[in-house]
Amino acid sequence: MLKKLSYITLFALTLGSCSDTLDDINANPNATETPLAPYLLTGTLKQGADLYWGDVNNFNSSLLFVQHWAKIQYTEPDRYDVSNTSFTTLWNTGYATLITDLNTIINFPEAQANSNYKGIALTLRSWTFLLLTDAYGSIPYKEAGQKVTPAYNTQKEVYTGLLEDLKQAQSLLNTSGGSVTGDLAYKGDVSKWKKLVNSLRLRIALRISDKEPALAKQAVIDATTDAGGLISSNAETFKFTYTSSPQQNPASAWFETRDDFRISKTMVDQLNEFSDPRLPVYAQLPSDATVGKYVGGANGLSNSDANSQGFAKTSKPGTYFLTSSSPAVIFSYSEVLFNLSEAVARGYISGDAEQLYKNAITASFIQFGITDATVISNYLNQTSVKYDATNYAKSIGTQKWIAFYGQGLDAFTEWRRLDYPVLKAGPNTVLDGKLPSRFFYPGTEQSLNGDSYQAAIAIQGKDLLTTKLWFDAK
Repeated sequence: MLKKLSYITLFALTLGSCSDTLDDINANPNATETPLAPYLLTGTLKQGADLYWGDVNNFNSSLLFVQHWAKIQYTEPDRYDVSNTSFTTLWNTGYATLITDLNTIINFPEAQANSNYKGIALTLRSWTFLLLTDAYGSIPYKEAGQKVTPAYNTQKEVYTGLLEDLKQAQSLLNTSGGSVTGDLAYKGDVSKWKKLVNSLRLRIALRISDKEPALAKQAVIDATTDAGGLISSNAETFKFTYTSSPQQNPASAWFETRDDFRISKTMVDQLNEFSDPRLPVYAQLPSDATVGKYVGGANGLSNSDANSQGFAKTSKPGTYFLTSSSPAVIFSYSEVLFNLSEAVARGYISGDAEQLYKNAITASFIQFGITDATVISNYLNQTSVKYDATNYAKSIGTQKWIAFYGQGLDAFTEWRRLDYPVLKAGPNTVLDGKLPSRFFYPGTEQSLNGDSYQAAIAIQGKDLLTTKLWFDAK
């Protein structure tokens, strides 16, 4: 018996020793036992920019839906022939990566992340939730990251919750609250983050303006009177600047090996109608030099009809968007001015809606490198461009649609909200002449979170591309 116990003891000691040895062998010398806030912030900014500007959520979906770009081959997404596996990236990366990492920063003790890190993390988390609800509608919000099968919140609950979250973010951000590293957007400039917070509050206020005008008005007042201010120049635009491969702009990487997108004919026609000097920025001349003008691709064509337009006779998107270092603009100064113009037009705040509208267009021109004052003045003085106070949604909606070129997710949301410009589905689309109004929920939600999913669609409506979301239901 004693001999048997000795063998057991020896085996246990040997196993423990082997386990310790294996732990040492499998240890990653480059890993840190505790995640660091600067690394998490850097990763979130890069992954968020890739998510916003990448193929799945941008140029292979929302940019097609708003007819900024068109497909010249593999046209299924441009015909809305998609499924509940088509829009999983925004959901999966949004929740499993961005929100998870940002919650880690928010929950760090003060020794690991000062209040400015937490304020920035809460701001970026609010932006991520905003992308999710704008695209899908009802989403897990209050229980996200807390339960394996979180309940969905209605879009109204998400928007109003985000307004409160951003108030908290604003209170956390303080120019004397500690330094921030790992910030590839604003280089640790907390005053610029405070401006972004208020700009996001203004954006969300207008999202709810048709459904909750009293709340929207108060949110606009709060955002525009806050001491932190708003994004007030192109230099303060919230963007992620790429470098060279492999840290390159996603569209640039795509066009290195593929050739299946063109600028949309809808956009080219609109820019030509306005004699818009942004056309050479937004598009390239066809490679066939005999064409000699910008030619957009039609949306919603069959593969054969799209191909027959001619690869060499149609215009690719402009090189401004297809170089390795092209920035991922996420919130522009131009958008802030358009939002202020609308807020004045709705009577939420005082001001000159027409002048703010002109300033917004001017800011867009400057953003894309057009600085000649005469060119800008001539454009603004055209009858077709002048601000129409009797239909501010048409004036602002059309010009915002142009200015948002390349920012598919937000262009898609604002087009649904303002209903301008009037877009028509292509001839071979599959939604009976309708255009998409939302993204499908990922199919995994039905299988892994079925009860919450079913409860959500019972309130929101069927899980269809054509189901109108709360902010869009007139």
